Amino acid sequence: MARPRRNRRVCEAPAVDRFAPDPQHVAEGAALGPDRAPVVLTIDEYEALRLVDHEGLTHSECAQQMNISRTTATEICESAHHKVAEALVGGRELVIEGGSFELCGGNRADCFLSSCTRAGQCGGTEPRDSGPDRGQ
Repeated sequence: MARPRRNRRVCEAPAVDRFAPDPQHVAEGAALGPDRAPVVLTIDEYEALRLVDHEGLTHSECAQQMNISRTTATEICESAHHKVAEALVGGRELVIEGGSFELCGGNRADCFLSSCTRAGQCGGTEPRDSGPDRGQ
């Protein structure tokens, strides 16, 4: 029997959930149109990209933040990178939706991101440390 999938912890849903090529800036003869299905990036994939590529966390730190294993964090990042590349190179719409996740309640003492926008919203008044090897 397969192990049940664990929900990935996400700080917040993306502010923008859809990106599409501007038809005015598409090369002549390029195959864009409604017949090309959008690329779907899940919210947990978005969160992994945000943590690793935008916040600069390692895969291990990303895994800790999302409450998953390091190997799962790496797999999620690889999948997300592939999907973003597919959308950019193929001139396809990128839609961010779905996935296996739960929004952070803001009450986690182990959250070490200074950019966390939900910290303290649900009774999380414990001070957050800078995390492993961060903030020196």
